[in-house]
Amino acid sequence: MNTIKHVFFDLDNTLWDFRKNAKFALKELYIKYDVENRYGFTFDEFHPFYHDSNEGLWALIRDKKITKEELRARRFKDAFDQLGIDNDALAKIFEEEYMETITNYNEVVDGAMELLDYLKPNYTLHIITNGFIEVSKRKIETSELKGYFDTVTYADEIKILKPDPRIFSLAMEKSEAKKEESIYIGDDWIADAVGAKAYGMSAIFFDRLDENFSMDNVPTIKHLDEVRNYL
Repeated sequence: MNTIKHVFFDLDNTLWDFRKNAKFALKELYIKYDVENRYGFTFDEFHPFYHDSNEGLWALIRDKKITKEELRARRFKDAFDQLGIDNDALAKIFEEEYMETITNYNEVVDGAMELLDYLKPNYTLHIITNGFIEVSKRKIETSELKGYFDTVTYADEIKILKPDPRIFSLAMEKSEAKKEESIYIGDDWIADAVGAKAYGMSAIFFDRLDENFSMDNVPTIKHLDEVRNYL
């Protein structure tokens, strides 16, 4: 891949550890609103329901089956309902405060900073994210990721999500990069690997969840330090 000049990254769970930071934020809210004492469910009992709800709804967004507004209205309500907590007002409070609380935590994915330090001298670095624009901006600006990226392309800018080729096209315009000189690294098989390849970019699939998807000419890595084998 010696023709590559631009490296594009997904943000959540590729560089910024969304799952870890979300768990910290949710535990803070769970304690703040005394949920265990009020309803008898521990945080460890609640968290899998939230995780499944959130991951499933983001997949529906990616597949254009729901909107981000529907996700925000449903993810805590669905989690609480499935656990057996019937309190829509509490679900709404969690959603409102969660968006602010999560950026109080800024853990990055293991190996992210070492990889960025390795790449920065030789490549121009960029981000393309489906995440909410204001929250995503805070994630970058308040974490160790600040200062590494020449451009950040937010799906919210044009209300189109990866894997739609138009979001990759916007990223090319903003970065003044050519797709044949670019590579995309991300942890979502459909949005990142399949989306980038369909657009005409090289791609590396960061298989953090051991999903074991595969495609010709798309390397799979399990840890970010493995990117050095290709760049």
